[in-house]
Amino acid sequence: MRLRRGRGSANSERDAPDAPGSAGAGRWTVTRQVAQFMLAGLVAVVIVGIATAIASRRIGQREAIVDARTTALARAQGDVEPAVTNGLLTGQPAAVTKVAAVVESVVLDRQLVRVKIWTRAGRIVYSDESRLEGRTFDLGADEVAALRDGTIQADVSDLTEPENRYERPQKKLLEVYLPISAPNGQRLLFEAYFKYDAVSAAGTRVWRSFAPIAIGALVVLELVQIPIAWSLALRLRQRQREREGLLRQALDASDLERRRIAADLHDGVVQDLTGVAYALTGAARRPDVPAETARELEQSATGVRTGVKALRSLLIEIYPPNLEEIGLASALGDLVARAELRDLAVTLDTAQLAEPIPAPIAGLLYRCAQEGLRNVLAHARASAVTVRCVADGTRATVEVRDDGVGFDARSAASAVHRGHFGVQGIEDLVRAAGGTVRVTSEPDRGTELRVEVPIR
Repeated sequence: MRLRRGRGSANSERDAPDAPGSAGAGRWTVTRQVAQFMLAGLVAVVIVGIATAIASRRIGQREAIVDARTTALARAQGDVEPAVTNGLLTGQPAAVTKVAAVVESVVLDRQLVRVKIWTRAGRIVYSDESRLEGRTFDLGADEVAALRDGTIQADVSDLTEPENRYERPQKKLLEVYLPISAPNGQRLLFEAYFKYDAVSAAGTRVWRSFAPIAIGALVVLELVQIPIAWSLALRLRQRQREREGLLRQALDASDLERRRIAADLHDGVVQDLTGVAYALTGAARRPDVPAETARELEQSATGVRTGVKALRSLLIEIYPPNLEEIGLASALGDLVARAELRDLAVTLDTAQLAEPIPAPIAGLLYRCAQEGLRNVLAHARASAVTVRCVADGTRATVEVRDDGVGFDARSAASAVHRGHFGVQGIEDLVRAAGGTVRVTSEPDRGTELRVEVPIR
């Protein structure tokens, strides 16, 4: 057996700050949980705020478009249509002047910035932009439909169209068009252009109206829930600490019972069998005993001594070592020495094991190494195994790696559920200490058990 042991003290620390289950660790856990809850609430507030902004802006824009349609209808039928004469259809100056007077005095304002009146043929018979009057352009499908069906249409104006060349400085306009009638019954298309800023402003106003209510309600709800979440987290942490305490008590009771059984066996059966071995050896060496009988007595004494040796190995196996007295490195050396008795080549590497290590952590690492070696002896059919323990003052790691038959991860999972995989028993302890357990294996490629725990 090849042993590489690092320097370290034989005594380990009895108390470690922020040990698992301590008040400091509990406060940190509770604070972290409540902080995560608050962060989730903040994310929800942000998401709802964004959704509210989008929805309210769209509602506001729809309301602004409805207002623009209503304004255009009122201006077209209430103000402009009464001023339209049949002469407007042919572009007579007096008829155009009459409509212009109404448009410029009543219709146009800061939001309604352009008016056009079209014939069915696409000729503009009036516009407050006089350069468009008398020009003909193709009417769009919606405009033709509005003339035919008598409906009101509203849409964002396409300023790239030729008839909109003089509106391009406005950058974005909302156009509303609807039919009006001349005295002879012929339909004309009234088209009004509104600044789109008014539509956007309406959406902002609606958002400002709804946002304080929606977001404020969420913020108040979050503030009300924080004390409740804090209380629940404290209770959860307390229950966790109680479970950890019960688990430690059960382990301590198990250790005490194992020590009692080991002591009884050592002081009783082992001593008696040792006496029997000596008696048999003495009887075999008496001169009056026949040679054949002496040979049988010697063989019996050898068998008894072998049994005593096996019992002592078993006692060492079930008797937990005092890690505070002998140190983790020495205890691991004794552990692998017992494994070597089973015709297994064992390598122990503790060169990077910086002791002392807090007693709870050292005990946990020893248990993990013991369980790993037990599994190797029981299941791996390995010829060699390496035990490596590393500790640097902040984290400690123990690895048990063998060259045995290995196993398939899926079958191992089912074995755990059936209770045949001992490593599962130490996972709760390791997780309670804030550590991790990882078992990697492949058929015919061996198995590695790796346990890592923080030193706190």
